[in-house]
Amino acid sequence: MTTEDKSGTPQPADISLANRYGGPKRGLSAKNKRRAGIAALAAGIGFMAWVSTSSATSSVTFKDIGYSTVDATQAQVDFQVTREPGTAVKCAVKALDSKFAVVGWKVIDIPPAQPESRQDQGADGGRTTAQRAVLRTESLSVSGIVDNCWIPDAAKDAAK
Repeated sequence: MTTEDKSGTPQPADISLANRYGGPKRGLSAKNKRRAGIAALAAGIGFMAWVSTSSATSSVTFKDIGYSTVDATQAQVDFQVTREPGTAVKCAVKALDSKFAVVGWKVIDIPPAQPESRQDQGADGGRTTAQRAVLRTESLSVSGIVDNCWIPDAAKDAAK
């Protein structure tokens, strides 16, 4: 006797999506939703605290005031620096040629204002100081700018 080979006959395909892809996923429980909300709120508060304290620590600002070319080997840059009284600052000043290439560069040390001289320094108590940087240049410059100002690490450590 011969028996039929049942493996060769096609089985009917089940076209139900749930059988093919699985049932719908369960949502978060109320307890887990609350935990996720608290975690998001804590992260938001932490981020806001970080933003508010990081902007308070960078208390040095600068403003370009003027520029003059003495000759092909020298340029002068006038600028203002505003910082906390009693804080030493360093500023990088550069002179540029007509193609915006750096032709002169110098780091200027600005010492802290002395307490007795701050009273005579205007309404801001010596926070803002005018500076003139004289730069040597390798060719004729057409502009001069302050690239950046910062508080040196030694002054940061002394302030703590």
